[in-house]
Amino acid sequence: MRPKRDYDRIRTILQEASEVPSKYDDGLVEFGRQMKPGDEYQLYLMHDAGLIEGNGYKSGIFFITNQGHDFLDAIRDEGLWQKTKDTVSETGGNATLEIVKALAIGFLKKKIAQHTDIDLG
Repeated sequence: MRPKRDYDRIRTILQEASEVPSKYDDGLVEFGRQMKPGDEYQLYLMHDAGLIEGNGYKSGIFFITNQGHDFLDAIRDEGLWQKTKDTVSETGGNATLEIVKALAIGFLKKKIAQHTDIDLG
């Protein structure tokens, strides 16, 4: 079976990796013990999208990039994540990671705008 992109698993990997205590001051994540079958491909996609960096990313050793943290902050809230997935589903279920990220960030901006007079554009 050909591997497929799994946005829920990408989200879970980012969430779990952000909670793994780092033994290093540089933020290197050793996620290998938490890996499940199929995660190597999801890590490859995450690396390709700039969400993680590092030579050992396929084995679960990586850094979460600034883009990765931004994406994680936008999808951390379960309600915003569900809204993002629902929107993608309503449009046929096909969306690039960039579109999913833009939607999630857009919903986060909208949520923040409800609590302030600042236009986040």
